[in-house]
Order: sequence, then structure tokens, then C-alpha cells
Amino acid sequence: MTSATRLLSHPDFRRGAREMLGMAPGIGAWGLVTGVAMVKGGLSVPLAVFMSLAVYAGSAQLAALPLLAAGAPMWVIWAAAFCVNLRFVIYSAQWRTYFGHLPRRQRMALGFLAADLNLIAFQRAYPSGEHGPRREPGQIPYYLGGVAVLWSVWQLPSMLGIALANVIPTAWGLGFAGTLAMVGLTYGLLSDRSTWVAAVVAGTAAVAAFSLPLKLNIIVAIAAAVAAGLLMDQAEKASRRLRGPA
Repeated sequence: MTSATRLLSHPDFRRGAREMLGMAPGIGAWGLVTGVAMVKGGLSVPLAVFMSLAVYAGSAQLAALPLLAAGAPMWVIWAAAFCVNLRFVIYSAQWRTYFGHLPRRQRMALGFLAADLNLIAFQRAYPSGEHGPRREPGQIPYYLGGVAVLWSVWQLPSMLGIALANVIPTAWGLGFAGTLAMVGLTYGLLSDRSTWVAAVVAGTAAVAAFSLPLKLNIIVAIAAAVAAGLLMDQAEKASRRLRGPA
């Protein structure tokens, strides 16, 4: 039996794939909208395919596309993508607890395939115990099972959107469908008071700064949300210090 066959038949691989399937409709809708948006935004089909495969970050793609269409300077496009993906710095610190013992090349491959929903599903499957997260034998197969589903349900609809971008009428309102999918996925990330406050601050800042050119309200919203989240975390730590040990 080959290593690939052993992985596909592993019970934790199948569990990871099965638990990710519940999120597939929202991801698929988002991928379809992103594929259409890339071509409608002026990218050629080969370049859109390359972007989908190489970037593999829907939020960064959707943040960069309006800037590309508006002819924004390259530094603004890079800054927007960088800010949108800053959350992965925090995610990587959490993944390191589980995968830090692996070789660097393997960690980089796992990091490229990581997404928001991978982390949500993984932390539900392997919650932290009294002494923090623990490494267990089935964690890597579970992660790869979720990755296999998430990669497929993103790339296939994205390629379909790229292929049919000039056929799908704008009147279908797929952009709004993609927005709804993103709202649903974002709701799954709101797990505590800090993230709720950050989300409300981001939405308020995005609306308040909407008149800025080159979609710079996106960067303003991200900066405001990060600042709010950090302030909430510092306030909670200070509150715990004042209360002292239970």
C-alpha cells in the first residue's frame, strides 16, 4: 500500500474531510465569485488561473482586484494584500504548537495550504486542554483531509468562474452572493468578545472611510480592527492581573 493510499484511508483524514464538507457551499460560492471577479477586473484567463493557484487567498485576491482595476500603485496593492493576510501571522503561531516539530519544507507546505476554516475545524477537533494544545498522532492526517476538501471546493468553482466570466451576466448579482458567503464565513470566526469588537470596529471604519480613493478604506478598516483587538486583549490581561489568582 502506498503512502498516498494509506493517507486516504486514514480515519482522521476522512474525519477532517467530512467535517470540512459542511463549509463547502460557502467556500464554493466565494470561489466562483472570485473567479468571475478576476476576469471582470481585467485579468487574462491564464493570469487569473495562475493567481488562483499561486495566491490561494480569496480575501487578498478580492482586496487586490479593485486596486488593480483602478490602476493603483503597486505599493498600495501589496499593502492591502499584506494587511488582509496579517491574521496568518497569528494563525502560524497557533499552528506551530502542533506542527513545529516538522521539517521546515513540510511546515512551509502546510502553511501555504492553511486557511481560516482549517484552523476553526482543527481547534474544534483538538481543543486545548488544561495545559494547552497537545500533539496527537492523527492531527496531520486530519489537517490534510480538511485541506483536500477546502482546496477542491475553492479551486474548482474558481476555475469555473474564470471560464464562464464572460458568459455569466452581471445582473445575476453573484458579487452579492459572494458577499453573503463571506459574511457567513466571518460569523464563524467570531468566537469571543475581542473578535466581535474588532469586527464591529472594522465595519464602522470601512463605512466611515468609504470616500477614500483606491479602496483605501479597506486598509483603514483592517488597521482599526487590529488596534481594537490588541486593546481588548491588553484590557483583559490587565483585568486578570487585578483580580489575581482564583
